[in-house]
Amino acid sequence: MTPLILVTNDDGVHSPGIIALFEDMKKVGNAYIVAPDRERSAVSHALTLHRPLKADELRENVFSVNGTPTDCVVLAIHRILSKKPDIVVSGINMGANLGDDITYSGTVSAAIEGTILNVPSFAISLAGDKPFHYETAAAFATEIAKYILSRSLPYDTLLNVNVPDMAKNEIKGIKITKQGKRIYDNAIRDIYSPRGDKYYWIGGGELYWERGEDMDSHAVQNSYVSVTPIHLDMTNYEALSDLIKHPI
Repeated sequence: MTPLILVTNDDGVHSPGIIALFEDMKKVGNAYIVAPDRERSAVSHALTLHRPLKADELRENVFSVNGTPTDCVVLAIHRILSKKPDIVVSGINMGANLGDDITYSGTVSAAIEGTILNVPSFAISLAGDKPFHYETAAAFATEIAKYILSRSLPYDTLLNVNVPDMAKNEIKGIKITKQGKRIYDNAIRDIYSPRGDKYYWIGGGELYWERGEDMDSHAVQNSYVSVTPIHLDMTNYEALSDLIKHPI
């Protein structure tokens, strides 16, 4: 039976990344795009509760939603698609989603929502800057989608994939990695209006990486595709055990 594939993102339905991903997913199965009508980067796992949502069919199998990536996955699975998809693929994101980025990323959150709804899911991002090698990430997305469709994924687990922004023949391979840690210093800038009113701009700043050869950032920096299994159960079991032994 032909697999049903849901493709989404946080860069918007017209992003070149989602178009490249969609075209390659059509080689794997019956692919649908259900994605935000505009860029929704860094919205994390936001769900729209304060207003109704609208889904417009732009062309065959392509839907635009005036909401978040999480909204898109919920609407696709419960209303737009004829049945539950066999896989959710979120991306191709313009820029990396490494380390702590996953807590902010709309791209990763779409895959999280798919996992919550018991659909095997992965997020894929290009780690770099323009010009983006979407064809490289799309090729790896195809490999990973076929792998998941044949083997599925462990319960409550998604894959966070980061692809170095380079030609496919320059990539050394795939590494299974841990979620890394990165810290931004001076990430808030003071700016002033022509009238002298003070505002704040979040973003940028100097970047520091926690080092570790088994981490996602190290793999990407060394020209490997990073594949990190992310578990939705965020319980710290070591702390749980300690708190049980030494109650509050």
